Amino acid sequence: MADCREEQAETEGKMIIQPSSVDDPKLNKLKETLVDWINSTLKVEHIVVRSLDEDLYDGLVLHHMLRRFTGVQLQVDEIALSAEAQLRKLELTLTSLNEILEINTEKAKWSVKLIHSRDLLATLHLLVAMVKRFQPDLVLPVNVSIEVIQCEVTKSGIKTDKQFEFITSKRISIEDPAGESNKECPIHELFKLETHKIETVKKAILHFVNKNMASLGLNVTDFDKQFSDGVILLLLIGQLEGFFIPLCEFHLCPAASEERVHNVKLALDLLIDRQFPVESVDALDIVSQDVPATVKVLYYLFRKYKNT
Repeated sequence: MADCREEQAETEGKMIIQPSSVDDPKLNKLKETLVDWINSTLKVEHIVVRSLDEDLYDGLVLHHMLRRFTGVQLQVDEIALSAEAQLRKLELTLTSLNEILEINTEKAKWSVKLIHSRDLLATLHLLVAMVKRFQPDLVLPVNVSIEVIQCEVTKSGIKTDKQFEFITSKRISIEDPAGESNKECPIHELFKLETHKIETVKKAILHFVNKNMASLGLNVTDFDKQFSDGVILLLLIGQLEGFFIPLCEFHLCPAASEERVHNVKLALDLLIDRQFPVESVDALDIVSQDVPATVKVLYYLFRKYKNT
C-alpha cells in the first residue's frame, strides 16, 4: 500500500512511500512509540489511538493533544462529522500548533490537506515535531527514514526521483559489542574532530580500499556514495578475507533500493560471522549514505588489514 503526499502548490510534486519502507522495523518502532505517547497523554480523557494513519485525520486527537500541553481551547466542534467541519478544525489546530512550534506554515512538512488525507509521512513529521517541543525527554528511535519516490510534473513530462526522507534525527549510535564504550570508540571520537581531520582519515581508508581493489580493476573516488550499494564492500571483504562470493548471492548492478539493502546486509552478516564488531550498524544507514556508519565498517577492515 502506498501513501502519497501532495503539496498544495501546483509546482511541487508528490511523494509516494515505497511499500518496502512500510514494514521497516525502525519505522514500526517509531509508530509504536508515538501511539503509546499519545495514549498515555490522553488516557485521562479516555481517548485511545490505534493507528496513526487512521485516527488523527479529523483533528480530534490533535486538538486534545494541543489542549493538554498548552491549555489552548479552540472554538471548534468537539466531534466534527462532516469533511468541512473536520478541515476547519484541523486548520485552526495546525495554525495554533505551528505558532507554538515556531514553524512557518509554508515550510512545514505537513498541512491540513495532507493530515486530512491520512498521509503517514506528514503525520509522522508533525508528531515528531510535537514530541521535541512538548516532551523532549521522550526517547524516539534515531535514523528513521522512509524511502519515497518524488514525482514532479514538468513541461517535458513526469520527473521521478528516489530518495530517503528522514523522520527522526540522523545520529551516530555506536555501542561496541566487543566491550568498547562510546567514549572509547575511535569512530565516535573521530566525528568530534575538525572536518579536515575526518577527511584525512577518510583519505587513508580510501587509499587502503583502492590498494586492495586494484587487482579487480576497480577504483573508488567518492567515499560518501560508492559504498552505498554494497557491491564494493562485498568485493573488498572477499579480497581481504580470501574467499569468493558467488555472483548469484548478491546484485552486481543493483537498480532498486531493496537490492542495495540486500547487498549491504549480506556484507554486514559476513563481517559479523568473522567477529567484526559491526552489529550496531544498520544496513539502511549505509544505503542512505550515512558517513559515520560507512566509516565504522571500513575502519575495522582497515585496522585488521592495513599492514598486510
